[in-house]
Amino acid sequence: MKKNIVDFLVKAVVSLGLVGYLLWRVKWGELLPLLRSLNGWLFGLAFVLYLGAITNGAFKWFVLLRALEIDVPFLELLSYSFVGVFFNNFLPANIGGDVMRGYGLARYTSRTADAAISVVVDRLVGLTAFMFTAVVAAAWIVFAGGHDELKGVAIAAGISFGVILMLFALMLSRRIRALGRKLLGFRWTRMFLPLYEKLSAALDAYRFRYRTLFTAFWIAVGTMVITNFVNYLLAEAVLPGSIPLEYIFLFNPIIAFVLLIPISIGGLGLNQSAFVFFYGLVGVPEKIALAASLALQGVIYLSALPGGFLWWRWKKGATQPSTNSDFD
Repeated sequence: MKKNIVDFLVKAVVSLGLVGYLLWRVKWGELLPLLRSLNGWLFGLAFVLYLGAITNGAFKWFVLLRALEIDVPFLELLSYSFVGVFFNNFLPANIGGDVMRGYGLARYTSRTADAAISVVVDRLVGLTAFMFTAVVAAAWIVFAGGHDELKGVAIAAGISFGVILMLFALMLSRRIRALGRKLLGFRWTRMFLPLYEKLSAALDAYRFRYRTLFTAFWIAVGTMVITNFVNYLLAEAVLPGSIPLEYIFLFNPIIAFVLLIPISIGGLGLNQSAFVFFYGLVGVPEKIALAASLALQGVIYLSALPGGFLWWRWKKGATQPSTNSDFD
C-alpha cells in the first residue's frame, strides 16, 4: 500500500513539475490571453466529438466481446468505458481505465478471464490503428508533401507500427509464438517472457476471428480520426489557422502512444510536453501548442465526469450486474 502511495506521489510530482516548467518557460502572461479568448463554441463542439470518440471506442469493445459470445448490452459497456476514462485521469500511464473496464465487465459476467482478454485485445487493436494513421499521415506529409524535416518522425512511426504488427503475428501464429518464446528465453530477455505469455494467451482467443479483428481495427481508426478533429477544433479555438490538420493527423496518434509511458498521472504534464515538442518541429509557437494541450486536458476532464458519477453509483450499490444499463 505504501509503495502504491509513493508511486502515485512521485508521478504527481512529475506531472506538476512538467506543467510548472512549461508555464515558466512559456510565461503565464503570454498564455493567459489565449485561454481567455478561447472560442467556447468550438470548445463545446470538440467536447461533443470527444464523447463520440469514447462511444465509438465502446462499440469496438462490443464487437470484440461478441466474437467471444459474451452478450453484454452496448450501453452497459459504454458505462464501463466512461468509468475507464475517469480512472485514466487519476492513475498512471492511462492503463488504470483498462483495469476498471475489466472490473466493470467482470461484475456483469462470470467469464472474468475472457473479460480481461477482451480489454487487452481492445487496447492492442487500438494502438495498432493509432500508429497506422500516423504512418499514413507521415507518408502523405513527408514523402508526398516533401517535408524532409519530419523524415525522422515518419521513420519512428513506421518502425513502431511494424513492431506492433510483428507482435500480432507472433501471438496469432502458434509456430511463431513458439519461436518467440525461444527468443525471449535468453537471460537478458527473460524478463519480458511473462508479459509475452499473457499477451499471447489474450490474442489466442481471437486466433481465427480475423474478420472481427479487422472490423475492430477500422472502428479504432475511426476513433483516431474523431480525436484528430477534436484536436483540430481546439487548436482553432485557441487561434484559427495555428495548427494545420495534416500535422494533427501525424502527431496526435504519436502523442497518444507517448502517453503510455508510466511517468505521470493520466498523462498530465507529459501530454503538454509532447504537444510543445512535436508541434514545435513544424514551427508552432510553444504558447499555442501549450494552450491547445491545456484545452484538450479540459475536454478530457469534462468527459471524465460521467464516469465519476457512475463509479459513485457502483460504490453506493445502486448499480448491480443486470441487463439494465446505467444510462437507461
